[in-house]
Amino acid sequence: MARVEFGWMPPLGSSTQSRQEFMASLRQGLSMIGGHFDSVWFPDHLQFGDRPFLEGWTSLTYLAALEPRLKIGHIVLCQLFRNPALLAKMAATLQYVTEGNFIAGIGAGWQEEECKAYNIPFPGPGQRVEELDEALQIMKALWREDNVTFEGKYHRVTNAFCQPKPDPVPPIMVAGFQPRMMRLVARHADWWNTGYSDLEKTKEQVAKLDEACRSVGRDPRTLRRTAMIGCYCASNEQKLKELTDKHSGPFGLGLVGTPAQLVEQFKPIIDLGFDYFMITAGGFPDLTTLELLTHEVLPALNAR
Repeated sequence: MARVEFGWMPPLGSSTQSRQEFMASLRQGLSMIGGHFDSVWFPDHLQFGDRPFLEGWTSLTYLAALEPRLKIGHIVLCQLFRNPALLAKMAATLQYVTEGNFIAGIGAGWQEEECKAYNIPFPGPGQRVEELDEALQIMKALWREDNVTFEGKYHRVTNAFCQPKPDPVPPIMVAGFQPRMMRLVARHADWWNTGYSDLEKTKEQVAKLDEACRSVGRDPRTLRRTAMIGCYCASNEQKLKELTDKHSGPFGLGLVGTPAQLVEQFKPIIDLGFDYFMITAGGFPDLTTLELLTHEVLPALNAR
């Protein structure tokens, strides 16, 4: 059985803490997981209504410098925001300065609100998937070749040069669950990412992913399965209620329980082939969940 690895998705900003308090809590969390978790992740959005929201690439670069023991990745980059050749260059640079710790998470883009607000074109879903396909072709070419020329329907580069090359080439993680995205994942990705909310729904997604892999002649076992998942963990019900009462945001609570209960909740997901979890540790700036995931849940999962 593959070793289970955790990555932390820290909060995106705070409306209740001062900047100094928020940054102190963030640094404390990073220090706690260093040497235990594998990675730290940050999304790539510009706004969600009027919620405080830090920009993803800038934030992740800062986190990489704070805790160099951790790998870093976006969950996930919106391909609508950046020219793909420029993105390839940015990724190659980040891979260089972090000494190989970057994971290239990317998706087609889905939130129309922020694109309208920031005057970024937001085409239909079919075009977004086609644009991502071309973007990935350009990025992979620039990471491996010199003097790249590509003429696509939506993107073009002419004699593009990217040095230093990323070493190693970052794993490409693509998030998606619709049929066309699943086929794109099967063609281009090293890792697949989905948001976990329900076991039966996830089983259906895994079956569709396996089918997409077979349709392009790929062994599904060569594609790493990863999941973004929320967790609330405490040693007793009173503390759990205290943490979950603070919950806010557009997504559900996720997995909730004591360390032993969370281990049992993770097991059927792991049995589906998932071995990497990007975790939102609920209750921040209270770090109880993060501490128990680090020192009790993760070791128990790898002692199976």
